[in-house]
Amino acid sequence: MSTQFSFNLQAVCCHTRARAGVFSTPHGQVETPRFMPVGTLANVKTLTPDQLRATGAQLVLANTYHLHLQPGEEIVAQAGGLHGFMAWDGPILTDSGGFQVFSLSEMRTIAEAGVTFRSPRDGQMIHLSPERSIEIQNALGADVIMAFDECPPYPASRNSVIESTERTFRWLKRCITAHQRPDQALFGIVQGGIYPDLREFAAKQLADLDLPGYAIGGVSVGEPPELIEQIVAVTTPQLPPEKPRYLMGVGTHREMVQAIAAGVDLFDCVIPTRLARHANALVQGERWNLRNTKFRQDFKPLDETCHCYTCKHFTRAYLSHLLRSQELLGYTLLSIHNITELIQFTQRIRHTLLKGRFNEEFGHWLKGTLLFITWFSAYRYLLCTASC
Repeated sequence: MSTQFSFNLQAVCCHTRARAGVFSTPHGQVETPRFMPVGTLANVKTLTPDQLRATGAQLVLANTYHLHLQPGEEIVAQAGGLHGFMAWDGPILTDSGGFQVFSLSEMRTIAEAGVTFRSPRDGQMIHLSPERSIEIQNALGADVIMAFDECPPYPASRNSVIESTERTFRWLKRCITAHQRPDQALFGIVQGGIYPDLREFAAKQLADLDLPGYAIGGVSVGEPPELIEQIVAVTTPQLPPEKPRYLMGVGTHREMVQAIAAGVDLFDCVIPTRLARHANALVQGERWNLRNTKFRQDFKPLDETCHCYTCKHFTRAYLSHLLRSQELLGYTLLSIHNITELIQFTQRIRHTLLKGRFNEEFGHWLKGTLLFITWFSAYRYLLCTASC
């Protein structure tokens, strides 16, 4: 890891693999475990940078593919990179465009050289290779950049997942060769679909490369939650404990608790702002549709335990009115709350880890997770014994 980056563990749960740490970057520290808001086009939808800071956000994401299309990485670079362009002075992470290999499957062609997309904007053909993805991310200037990978769909045959996982590893080595900036940490991405042995093998391959950090990709693409849980439980033990671990595209309360118990540090998801645009509030692990009639004359704060700007100043009735009227302020206020809710949730987990009380306070979420970890450890032991 570059001297500009470090990851320091502060506490580890004695009952699970959960841990608390600090990930240091050139633009500041990230206290883990941590939820990271998604700002696809160099902004978290409907929020100003000041509003975003007030949620407790530390590390924010942006999207390489979409920023390449508009406004173009050259313009962002002229503005001083993403930090200057979007007026965010904290850490930033850019994805590689790899998720669009999955999400835009009807508009792309995969080859060993890279992926060719048909632009949804104007039909223009766009080619992303590992080298081109890194070149774009180097120009965007985020603190953390992701290797270009192939995210297989769910369901997918074992043979097709083997092929994509092997290609992802070859592309990673090309990304490492192309990467030019020591002030950017390049994270590798573990793929392997729903196949535990492929995940385990891919994670070991990546760990041998001694990267600044590692991500678990290819989850939350349609598979049931219990498979996500199993994938994470299998993968994290193979990743270096002294490096940060990032679970891509996951941001529900239950899934984050389970992944933290398995040893994950960072999360991102579009859920909080997407739900806000559909009038849904995240309140202590529940989802409330504020267009429901019962909220029209409810003059209590959205969540009396929440300290966000929205909950301090506005009632459920007012939010319901704004959202029923499709007023833009309603989307802003609900996004502020939803992002704060997920960040505060991971902060509470962090505090319990520092106090040695994670299992006591969050153990009720973990029965299935702990059972699977125990089962899989025994399964691997039996396999090892049989082969000796």
